Amino acid sequence: MSSNLRRTKIVATLGPATDREGELEKMIKVGLDVVRINMSHGNPAEHKKRVDDVRAIAKKLDREVGVLVDLQGPKIRIARFENDKITLKSGDKFSLDNDVDILKGNQHEVGLTYKSLPYDVKPGNRLLLDDGRLVFEVIDVVGERVNCTVIVGGVLSNNKGINLQGGGLSAAALTDKDKEDILSAAEMQADYLALSFPRSAEDVEYCRTLAHKAGLTNCSIVSKVERAEAVADDATLDAIILASDVIMIARGDLGVEVGDAQLPALQKKMIKRSRELNRVTITATQMMETMIENAIPTRAEVFDVANAVMDGTDAVMLSGETATGHSPSLVIETMGGICHEAEKSRTSRESTHRMDDSFTAVDETIAMSAMYAANHFDVKCIASLTESGNTPLLMSRISSGMPIIAMTPHLETRRKVTLYRGVYPSTLEYSKLDDAEVKALIMERIKSFGIAKVGDLVLLTRGESRGDMGGTNSMEIVKVS
Repeated sequence: MSSNLRRTKIVATLGPATDREGELEKMIKVGLDVVRINMSHGNPAEHKKRVDDVRAIAKKLDREVGVLVDLQGPKIRIARFENDKITLKSGDKFSLDNDVDILKGNQHEVGLTYKSLPYDVKPGNRLLLDDGRLVFEVIDVVGERVNCTVIVGGVLSNNKGINLQGGGLSAAALTDKDKEDILSAAEMQADYLALSFPRSAEDVEYCRTLAHKAGLTNCSIVSKVERAEAVADDATLDAIILASDVIMIARGDLGVEVGDAQLPALQKKMIKRSRELNRVTITATQMMETMIENAIPTRAEVFDVANAVMDGTDAVMLSGETATGHSPSLVIETMGGICHEAEKSRTSRESTHRMDDSFTAVDETIAMSAMYAANHFDVKCIASLTESGNTPLLMSRISSGMPIIAMTPHLETRRKVTLYRGVYPSTLEYSKLDDAEVKALIMERIKSFGIAKVGDLVLLTRGESRGDMGGTNSMEIVKVS
């Protein structure tokens, strides 16, 4: 490490491309922070092997890499066509019908894997298929059959997704498959569990309950905001944010349901509000999409990543770019460079967070005080002795260029902070050491990182009672000796 650290974290999806010999190690070496396991593809044995490989390589490289398991959620899709695909044009009549054989769709109708569709829609509703590439308007619903007029035509192929413009589909956020996959996530000791399509705080709490029952008691819950209902009003969005540990701005399905034109403002709003409520954010979907095939991103993609960084996102996420792309490590390296440059901007380093609020907890008061002091005094970094990682999380809600080193004996905590903006994990066993020994060890660790040298000042936060979660109650400025 050096003082020239990238603050924004990179989440990369694993897949066939990352299984290539030596690729995972290259990805970690160039800056991968968290891996995403996409439960929509593959099987539990494949996922477990990938996670085991990541952790073995990370250990060899003396790195910490977090693991995020992403649940599939409900499959709201059409069935299949006899000839795999059809072409529809504007004005055509087409029907979605539960009674049509799921393998025998034709030019006029297709079956459904989502059996509740006829009960969720009414005349005048607009259905968006294949990520909005085709648009149907519902004429009427007769029994199990939804009759439509094609508004925007195109090629429609097997198993394409269905969205209802404006939201309102009744599919439960957690399916039977998801419940099985939570058990798999527990076997992998996932650090983060992502819930697809939550509509309310209750969906998030139910997911957390299932995770705890499976043994994931310290796993953080990521809510993927991708339904119109989730952003329909401020109260609902706030409730989902507060029920979650992390918000993923999943711009694919969300853009289809609310319209792409609303996405930029929603992205900024969700990042800002999540930081205000002391939650973490991941910005996702098509960030470097052209690098699946190309060696360089488009300028639009560069601006997209940079804007997310300047908005204050904790992490940016890669999907197909790494799972099936030409060069996963190159994408990570390129994205890291964009993040690093964007972090130099004034908007990325200044904050008015909580300036007019009162604090409600001692550790929060220490965290906010430490960041104010660090940003207004010549210290090189913050060293935070932490049990749960909560104090570094609170400090990371402040936009700053100050490195925050989370020093902890707990492996789960070190893996968790890999997602927090500007926070870097470090192993520190301090339970049997006296005060002077702890300080000496902290100084040696900071010097080894290259963050500070002898004579520099660093800010230290810790608790009097070691081993207590949420026990941070002091801070001091010390000279590196």
